[in-house]
Amino acid sequence: MRIATAAYPLDVLTSWSQYEDKLSTWVAGAAGQGADLLVFPEYGAMELATLDGLEVAGDLERSLFAVSDKIAEADALHQRLAAAHGVHIVAASAPVATPTRPVNRARLITPTGQIGVQDKQIMTRFERDIWGVIGGGPLQVFDTALGRIGILICYDCEFPLLARALQSCDVIAVPSVTETLAGYWRVRIGAMARALENQCVTAMSSVVGDADWSEALGTSYGAGGIYGPPDTGFPATGVLAAGEINVPVWTYADVDPAVIANVRADGTVLNRAHWIEQDGRDDPATNVMLR
Repeated sequence: MRIATAAYPLDVLTSWSQYEDKLSTWVAGAAGQGADLLVFPEYGAMELATLDGLEVAGDLERSLFAVSDKIAEADALHQRLAAAHGVHIVAASAPVATPTRPVNRARLITPTGQIGVQDKQIMTRFERDIWGVIGGGPLQVFDTALGRIGILICYDCEFPLLARALQSCDVIAVPSVTETLAGYWRVRIGAMARALENQCVTAMSSVVGDADWSEALGTSYGAGGIYGPPDTGFPATGVLAAGEINVPVWTYADVDPAVIANVRADGTVLNRAHWIEQDGRDDPATNVMLR
């Protein structure tokens, strides 16, 4: 399969048709390059809040619900585009209202119109302390025509046990948004480590550029990237493809599921199989005094 990960800028939208045109152009561009799986970034849907005006988009609380109100219509658009181009799309994550507080939700949309949802598990300090976004439903493994796909939204990919729950996945999508280069590298290092541990492919997307109309997002730094284990059949660096920082563009890599299966069965090392050997080792290490 060919994977495309987006370095995606947010726009001030003045009409729904402008959003349709933008998304259609992005999807058509990736599909035209032969992409099968398209990964959009975390909170990339926040630009939908501008349809209610900049006052709403700039208000932390009101922006959450302004976006949530539009997700059903956005998903319908993604369904049409996925069907028209024969692609799977990880739609940009969005705040989605629940009976308590909004969750941060990504959706995996197939060419046949099916929609799988994945909520972020662990909130960043901004989400939990200021914005009031909460953790949602459990981790999901999506069986698709492309293979098994999982989603770890941004901060989630910095936690090995979350990725371990997705150990059967061939590809783990990592939609992200980070406001500093340090944040970008935390998520990228996490994505690369999860590819190493699970002997799988991780596909990281990013919001890029300025969104000064949003108190939540402001300026974002990032790039698309696709990573694998630095082992048999993969690049020695583990980097299949990496985009240039803050350049709005798709980043592409070709991934053969047979290569993933082979490295898991007969790699130079077998991290995924040997993981169990560390299970239960949560006691503190023996303290040895050396003088």
